[in-house]
Formats: sequence, C-alpha cells, structure tokens
Amino acid sequence: MSSQTLHASLPVAGRARRVVADYVELTKPKVQSLLLLTTITAMYVAGDPSPLLVALTCLGGYLSAGGAGAVNHWFDRDIDARMARTANRPIPAGRISPRAALTFGCLLAALSLLELSLTVNPLAAGLSFAGFLGYVFVYTFWLKRRTPQNIVIGGAAGAVPPLVGWAAVRGDVGGLAVIMFFIIFFWTPPHFWALSLLMKEEYGKVGVPMLPVVRGEAETRRQILLYTVLLYAVTQLPFCAGGLGGIYLVSSLLLGIGFIAGAVRLYRRADRRSALQLYLFSLGYLALLFCAMVADVHL
Repeated sequence: MSSQTLHASLPVAGRARRVVADYVELTKPKVQSLLLLTTITAMYVAGDPSPLLVALTCLGGYLSAGGAGAVNHWFDRDIDARMARTANRPIPAGRISPRAALTFGCLLAALSLLELSLTVNPLAAGLSFAGFLGYVFVYTFWLKRRTPQNIVIGGAAGAVPPLVGWAAVRGDVGGLAVIMFFIIFFWTPPHFWALSLLMKEEYGKVGVPMLPVVRGEAETRRQILLYTVLLYAVTQLPFCAGGLGGIYLVSSLLLGIGFIAGAVRLYRRADRRSALQLYLFSLGYLALLFCAMVADVHL
C-alpha cells in the first residue's frame, strides 16, 4: 500500500494528526533540539534572562531553523526519494506537495523575523535570519552538491544559535559568544563526517560529494581526528581568555580527551561501530560542554 493510499484510508482525526506530524517533520525537530540547547545555554552564560525571554527567543529560533529545514526538504526531494533513509519523508512519499513545503518554510522564516524583531530585539532577529539564509542558500543550494567541504563552510549556519541567544540577552555579540560560535563550527565536521561514514553508499548513489565519497574513508577519518584536535584547542579559549573558570576547564578537558580518544579509535579501527559511537558521543559532548559553561557562570 502506497503512502498516499494509506493516508487516504485513515479516519479524519487520523489524517489531521498525520498532516500535523508531517509538517512538524519538515522542521527537523531532532536537529532543532541541539540548536535550541545552544541558544538557551548561551542566554544563561550571557546573563539571567527571564523565562519569557527564553521562550520567545526559542520560538523565533525554532521558526527560523524549522523554515530552513522545510526549504531543505523541498530542495532535496529528488535525492531523498532515492535514499532508503529519507524515502519516507513527507515530500518524496507524496504526503505533502513540494509547493506547500516551500511555502511553509518561507512563511516560518518570515514569522521568525517578525516575532524576534517585535518581542526580542532586531539584532537577534537579524542573526537568526542570517542563519536561515546561510543554511538555505550557502549550504543547501550552493555547497551540498558541489564540494566535499560543504559541511565545513555550510556548518557556520548551525553555529549561529549562540549568537542569537547572547544578542537576545545583551543586545550585542560578545567575545565569548563568538568563541561559542567557533566551537560549534569546529564541532560540526567531525560530528557529521562520522555519520557520513555510515551513509557513504547512500550519498554515493545520489551523487552528493560528501567527504567519504570523494576522498575515501581513510582521509575522512584523518580529517575527523584533525578537526577534533582543533576543536579541543578552541574549547580552551573561554578559560584562557578569562571568560570562564575551573568548572568549565575541567569539563572541557575531560570531554575533549574523550572526543579525541574516540577519533583515534575510529582512525585505527576503521569500522562502522567506532563511527557510530563517535557520532553519538559528539551529540552528548556538545550538550554537556555548553551546560558546563552555564554551571561555571551560575555555580
């Protein structure tokens, strides 16, 4: 039974829930959770924001990143239909039309710009919109299908949330916020390349030039190790610059050593299990590192 036929056979309430679930899926909620965490932690590193300000900033951030995700679904619908991991997404499965998805994405971005401008401040709104433009035009439209460096350059869009959070609290972009941006910037390649090692065959099938496809798995593992070491160096800057203290220093050292150890293990063993372990560790790593910043400031 096709997705369209199954959808039509559902009762009215079931169809409504399915439609809502599909539109939520377009916003990439799993990715959003980490973006919102870095936004919130940056806000509490910057100061002591009210719960209302945190909620309004997160709403705007979700709308912006969700809009970018929906446009990405629209643009990548051709390759999504050919990969097993993505074939059941709402657009390739036929549950949402491409035009509806594109309209939805643009509407979310516009609502984000309006909401953040009116309820937070214009700087936070502008930074969030810059993240939307970067993900859509730089990463999705320009880089993803053209260069194995797509995730390196395009990853800057995913590093914008701490800037938005900081700007929401202080109305400017401080030095520590910039360092938080670069932490995510250098974290993104080893995080994503670990996943791309697992998805190499799928990316190769649809012609997306991810690093393992173009330069091979050995070079990808080497680049993962290199970027992990660079990431470790960048994470020491908040302490070295005097912005954060001992709690953060100990946390960054332990987490960094763990990340490097995982990258070394992947480099030596060259197996799927090590790649999966490093990918999963990288998710917890970023969350714990940013939470350590908050703990350092408020404890």
